[in-house]
Order: sequence, then structure tokens, then C-alpha cells
Amino acid sequence: QVQLVESGGGLVQPGGSLTLSCEASEFMWEYYAIGWFRQAPGKEREGVSCISSTSGNTYYGDSVKGRFTISRDIAKNTVYLQMNNLKPEDTGIYYCATPEPVYYCHGLLNGDFGSWGQGTQVTVSS
Repeated sequence: QVQLVESGGGLVQPGGSLTLSCEASEFMWEYYAIGWFRQAPGKEREGVSCISSTSGNTYYGDSVKGRFTISRDIAKNTVYLQMNNLKPEDTGIYYCATPEPVYYCHGLLNGDFGSWGQGTQVTVSS
């Protein structure tokens, strides 16, 4: 069973940067896509970004395009989310997740999640 453990959240001022990390165990990198979704207080979960398995193609939600970058280090079993130019509306709990079905990124960006971790809090405030 896939296990996902996030880290790297925190408090940052508007315009600042953070990098989130997610260590994945029991994860088949050659087959599975992986990414991030977030949930702000009182709002629905929102797919943020995803990286595909074999090609490593990357996908982003409209609200984060041009500011966030997803990457992976398969040797370290880790996926990253580099977040730049953060805005107060980026505040929320960020979860590392697999899409449903697990092979394709479109599920994650459309709100269909398979497995996810415990989440890490990101707060953007002055």
C-alpha cells in the first residue's frame, strides 16, 4: 500500500517561497502519477499539480501556473513542490496524493484522489 509523508510547510509572507517534500514508499514510479492537492478552511479540495510516471510531464491548476513547480527525485523516492510568489489565497493544508486512477494525472487535477498523506500546513500572511 502506498504511503506518503509530507514535510516543509510553514508560515511565509506574501511574495515568499516554500518547498514542500513528499516521501513515497511502496510506490511504483514507473507506473504511478503523483502530485499535490490542497484544502483551505471552508473550501473544497483543489488539485494543485501532478507529475506523470514515465514521461515526467507536469500539470498545474490554473491558480498556481507560473508560480509553482513540481519535480521528483526517484532515487530518493521523493516528489517536491516549489512554491514561489505565494499569496494569502494559497493558505491551506497541502496533501501529497496519487490520482484515481493512479496512472494518469487528470484525475488528481479534477479532484479524484486515490491515496494521500497527513498533510502539511502552509500559511501565507504578513
